[in-house]
Amino acid sequence: MAEIDHYDYELPKELIAQQPLARRADARLLVVDRQSQTLEHYYVRDLPELLSPGNALVLNNTRVIPARLVGYRTRTGGRWSGLFLSADTHGIWQVLGQTRGKLQVGETVTLHDVNGQNEVPLRMLAKLDGGAWAAKPEADSTAFELLEVIGRVPLPAYIRDGEMIERDRETYQTVFATHPGAVAAPTAGLHFTESILDKIRQRAIRTCHVTLHVGIGTFRPITAQELSEHQMHCEWGNIDERTVAELKAARDSGGRIVAVGTTSVRVLETASRAGALEPWQGETDLFIRPPYTFRSVDALLTNFHLPKSTLLVLVRTFGGDDLIRQAYQEAIRESYRFYSYGDAMLIL
Repeated sequence: MAEIDHYDYELPKELIAQQPLARRADARLLVVDRQSQTLEHYYVRDLPELLSPGNALVLNNTRVIPARLVGYRTRTGGRWSGLFLSADTHGIWQVLGQTRGKLQVGETVTLHDVNGQNEVPLRMLAKLDGGAWAAKPEADSTAFELLEVIGRVPLPAYIRDGEMIERDRETYQTVFATHPGAVAAPTAGLHFTESILDKIRQRAIRTCHVTLHVGIGTFRPITAQELSEHQMHCEWGNIDERTVAELKAARDSGGRIVAVGTTSVRVLETASRAGALEPWQGETDLFIRPPYTFRSVDALLTNFHLPKSTLLVLVRTFGGDDLIRQAYQEAIRESYRFYSYGDAMLIL
């Protein structure tokens, strides 16, 4: 049985990237070759030459919504902060929140924007499992319209204690983000620019899109001692018939499927659970851990992940435990930048 302590490592705090690079493609890229068991240093801008014509690059086109909420308890004036999780067709939100004291059913929280100007009352309707609340904003706008006004970029706590600056609205978003719904960025995709994508296509490398709305569970460390005891979070995803056909055509012609990010891996492998890649849409709770046989991913571009996280377990399962442990040690030795705004790794 696999113990979670096996996935721990020490990281100097100064290696946690607090800002993105001025030019996304200038991020460093550690190339991990599973066949030769070697590590080589490149930059993301070298990626078009590192991939072969006929390969298919799979990008997650989810769009991060400004899901972080700040406000105050309308009755007491006490501070309240929270996170928008989802909304149903009746306009009922699911939110997580923190405040001093206990919120009561029927109580309202007044949400406000970064400048403290626009205000929206949010009425608490019922307490849900996992500490979440069902709540309804007292406004006529849709959830996404309201969040664009009063929401903040939901940065992880290891970036400036979660406090956004205005530039994060652009930099914590991929250039191909089209489907709103994520509360965290698919961070491997943050390295791409339109120029890099153009060069990739010019080399006869396909670019395909899937969707996985990254949930808050992606940041939660594994607390169970044994991996088999961990309850994996669910995330909504989709891969359509056209994308499946493109990926099958790439494979049939000798090309490789290169997943950009662990989120793309989760979609591809969920859609392959029956043995072959098929169109799929719905919730996935797939936890990729040893032993696991990958069916639809041949290579992986990914950032460096938190210790004891499901993402690190996935990457080490894909790349080989010893080799990826060596790669992390090498990245730390060479002062790579870690986590969401950090550098990347290409596992071939």
